[in-house]
Amino acid sequence: MEVYEKEVFNLANNLQDAAIELEKAIRESNEYQSLKDSYDKVNADPSAKSMFDNFRNIQIQLQQKQMSGQEITQEEVDQAQKTVALVQQHELISKLMADEQKMSEVITDLNKTIMKPLEDLYGAAE
Repeated sequence: MEVYEKEVFNLANNLQDAAIELEKAIRESNEYQSLKDSYDKVNADPSAKSMFDNFRNIQIQLQQKQMSGQEITQEEVDQAQKTVALVQQHELISKLMADEQKMSEVITDLNKTIMKPLEDLYGAAE
């Protein structure tokens, strides 16, 4: 291997090592632990699990329609809103959704930090 190839290989390994450490830190974070706990509680409750699975299926169907360029009907919007209102009333699911939001905020903040070098690079070119 040439010296340059070794440096690129080492840099890629260093970045991968950092990513693995970040994964571990995420798994050990309070936000992740709370999310996991909430998820486990929802899955342990048959009523909550059924309701949550239905909610997720509706979400996925609407996302797939949107991504494929299909129009979402008013009836589908109304059904989704009713389902959201229903799941938000269930204590376990409501807690899970709040924990998902917190975890999403953590991931967004991490993504901003990770992307900062590129933002600095392209922002400086303007």
